[in-house]
Amino acid sequence: MSKLQVGQNMDYSETAGKSVLDQQNGACLVSWSPGDPMFNADRETLLDLTQHEIQALRTEFNLADAHTHQRQSLSQRKIIEQLPKLWYETEEGLQETYERRFTEAFFRLHGQPTALTKKKTLLSYAASISTMVAAMFLKQQRMAVTLVEPCFDNLHDVLANMGVPLYPIDESTLTDPDMIYGELKRRVRTDALFLVDPNNPTGYSLLAHGRQGFEEVVRFCRDHGKLLVIDFCFAAFTLFDSKLTRFDVYELLENSGVTYMAIEDTGKTWPVQDAKCAMITVSDDIRKAVYNIHTSVLLNVSPFVLNMLTQYIEDSIADDFCSIRDVLMHNRETTRSVLNGSILKYQEPIVPVSVAWFRIDHPELTASELQSDLLSEGVYVLPGRYFYWSQPSRGDSFIRIALARDPKMFATAMTRLRRILDRHGR
Repeated sequence: MSKLQVGQNMDYSETAGKSVLDQQNGACLVSWSPGDPMFNADRETLLDLTQHEIQALRTEFNLADAHTHQRQSLSQRKIIEQLPKLWYETEEGLQETYERRFTEAFFRLHGQPTALTKKKTLLSYAASISTMVAAMFLKQQRMAVTLVEPCFDNLHDVLANMGVPLYPIDESTLTDPDMIYGELKRRVRTDALFLVDPNNPTGYSLLAHGRQGFEEVVRFCRDHGKLLVIDFCFAAFTLFDSKLTRFDVYELLENSGVTYMAIEDTGKTWPVQDAKCAMITVSDDIRKAVYNIHTSVLLNVSPFVLNMLTQYIEDSIADDFCSIRDVLMHNRETTRSVLNGSILKYQEPIVPVSVAWFRIDHPELTASELQSDLLSEGVYVLPGRYFYWSQPSRGDSFIRIALARDPKMFATAMTRLRRILDRHGR
């Protein structure tokens, strides 16, 4: 059986207001009602993307958050069957054992032996927690930050809520490797530079230039005494890609002498209902200070969660990431075929991440207006304006669609989305 066949017995109703039922156990997965005041609320009052995503969790076709909502592959189902065994095994083991097994498997999957050798990665239960630790350090050191734009707005919000001064730098600054150093020298006047690679929502990556792009960024930060912060939360989607190679970036960071903080995550990769682990790895010169902040925030990540996640990582190593990649590739092709010729123009990413970024090719229709139309039919996407945290109007021509969904549900959502798009013509 193909991995994409898993869960295809799901019945996704075309009727707004009806619940979607899991035919295997009869559990109501999601429900949407146009009479619900939550959906009649003025979405202009929502302050950030996460507030949109909270509403989207109640819709029939939630294409908002980038968390993993696809079904288990056949091999992943075997992991679920082993959960009681993993639970009792964890009860008998040491926390350190499961932390070590997890980090070893994670960095082996990602081809990052230097990070594993250094043995200084700190674990937390969400990428936002690791980002908060970074923000607390930046605040403690009274650093201002230059943050890439567009990006997911909670990066800006976490930093801003910690009182860290923020200044934007456009992603386009990084597109020409021969110009990166000069452009950063001209534009970055802050103490730290914060990048997301691959970026969410665009899928842009410095890997477009092999090592050169990263080398130029690191060289600039080292030469000018800047702290380099990189969010690698979507880096898994660079793996087993014939067009890209995620080299040992930690070797570059460690050998360069640059001061750095690197954040990794499992939350956007495996379908584990948000049982996840994030990591932060830092250069030795700030290691003690960051460690002291980290221990003020939390003690540990659940050893059971680490044990379970390790099984998913090993499964992806064994199947060359197919259980993850195949679903995303299938849904990405669905968007291309169903939406081809519509007013939504697919923006080709450097890295095929788990979200799709579309430009609205219409002289008057804004992302917020289109989102409202789609929501009236039970389809929830994210408007682009929130990703442009310093100039929201720049995002009015874009929407983001999450791809980590059951393929049958996703195809139904795309059909409904296309029907709505056709009302607007060109």
